[in-house]
Amino acid sequence: MIKSFKKLKSYIEKERFAGYDPYDALNSPLLRGMSFGNKYLRIAFTQGLKRLPFNLRPLFLVPKDYNPKGLGLFLWGYAKLYKREKNAEYLAQIEKLLDLLEGCKTTVSLDTGLRRHDKSRGGNDKGSAHGWGYNFDWQSRAFFVPKYTPTVVNSSFIGHALLDTFAFTNLTRAKDLALPIGTFITQSLNRLNEDGTVCFSYTPIDHYFVHNANLLGASLLIRLYKETDNQEYKITALAALAYAMKHQRPDGSWFYAEKDIAHWIDSFHTGFNLQAIRYFLDLGFAEEYRAQYEKGVRFYTDNFFLADGTPKYYHDRVYPIDIHSPAQAIVFFSGLGRQYEELTNIILNWMIDNMQGPSGAFYFQKHRYYTNKIPYMRWSQAWAFHALTEYFYNMNGAN
Repeated sequence: MIKSFKKLKSYIEKERFAGYDPYDALNSPLLRGMSFGNKYLRIAFTQGLKRLPFNLRPLFLVPKDYNPKGLGLFLWGYAKLYKREKNAEYLAQIEKLLDLLEGCKTTVSLDTGLRRHDKSRGGNDKGSAHGWGYNFDWQSRAFFVPKYTPTVVNSSFIGHALLDTFAFTNLTRAKDLALPIGTFITQSLNRLNEDGTVCFSYTPIDHYFVHNANLLGASLLIRLYKETDNQEYKITALAALAYAMKHQRPDGSWFYAEKDIAHWIDSFHTGFNLQAIRYFLDLGFAEEYRAQYEKGVRFYTDNFFLADGTPKYYHDRVYPIDIHSPAQAIVFFSGLGRQYEELTNIILNWMIDNMQGPSGAFYFQKHRYYTNKIPYMRWSQAWAFHALTEYFYNMNGAN
């Protein structure tokens, strides 16, 4: 396993953290022009490149690029490595990743809306916050999101990474980058208000309400409350958690979202939900939901893994096997300690044996009859790096 990690680390450092993404088709000037701003052509081009098992991006002039979420996951990994071993190499990578994240954040002015970060301004404007989006335009069935529009998912993952980086390194710039995310979540996102509970929108420009996005935002807010004593953060975080717990299904699962078109149950989003809830419990909140949380853990354990460690995508079918599924499972179960050590190790060994290539890079997806081996940087390498470093951190008694 150490050998596997070293090969992955060597690969991502050789590539300098930049690469392709499953959803970056609209970074092609050719495909962007050929879409004519049409929703269905944007979806077709994006899904087409995503589904192909061979990489046509160079042909379509899609550049390798930094993905903010990927940068956040890499930062998180190096911070965990530094916590275990005060190695100057790890600290240098942390500083480099903080620089990159500083450069790709998006300021959210509470008066004038979104604006890309401008280093010449020397920080945030008064009355503004910031978050992180993706380095490409993306079109869903519900809405179109221009590149770098901040999302609650990206900003929350990056926020958790920044808070842990500060905790493990005492670099105040990491904390300074994390704190304004609280204002972004509480002031810039749209909300669904339901019987005293709230659910955050995915971005400031949509009204799509998704359980994992909502819970991730809530989990960061409760950590920021601990850092700032901002009562609004605590109240809002608990209201968002209450929305999720209200909609947990009797078997312990959650739909992706409550809209009829989003009634699927998948592995890694279930893992995100549970990990977010665990932040509340670990910080001494939401004890009234512990039984529901434990039911969710049992559903996750019992429905998404075959006996040999194969991670299913959905609770009721296996394929496609996505690298996110074993990676998030390793992150979550390794954090539960010895009780889940056997399951964690089975999934970890399966992931390395079946989804890592000779270069050290991890594959994107395994289908029934073929494997998509394109080495996506954010989707595959960042998540594998996050999983392996979390495993080292948890299984070596760092907590």
